Amino acid sequence: MWDGTAFSGTKVALIHDGHIVAYLRDDKPDIPFPGMWDLPGGGREGDEAPITGGLREVEEEFGLKLNPSDMILIERHPSTSGGLDTYFCAMFLGHDDIARIRFGNEGQCWELMPLLDFVRHEDAVPQLKDRLRAAMETGII
Repeated sequence: MWDGTAFSGTKVALIHDGHIVAYLRDDKPDIPFPGMWDLPGGGREGDEAPITGGLREVEEEFGLKLNPSDMILIERHPSTSGGLDTYFCAMFLGHDDIARIRFGNEGQCWELMPLLDFVRHEDAVPQLKDRLRAAMETGII
């Protein structure tokens, strides 16, 4: 849970029937992890809380307005780049949610990818693979 201290951003694992909503990042050299598979989320804006920021990004990137109370996982992680900590969250989506996805203008495409494919994918963001794998091993997902 969030204790009010500063953080840089939130990523959200959107899970449906053994799959995860993933997107292929743009292949631009000036962005982190160009051309890699990523999860929805991004940088914090203003003083927003981790879940608020994560769900704002989900709405911007996938057109989904989701209920914060449906979040099943909220974890704080140290930055992998020496900056502020980040958050990793997860929630389950229903069939209706998947049907409502409208992919935004960030990234090349999206996919409903099997969970194991994402955690084994050589072109997925490494720390997200690790965080998802850990959540799977604990049985949360």
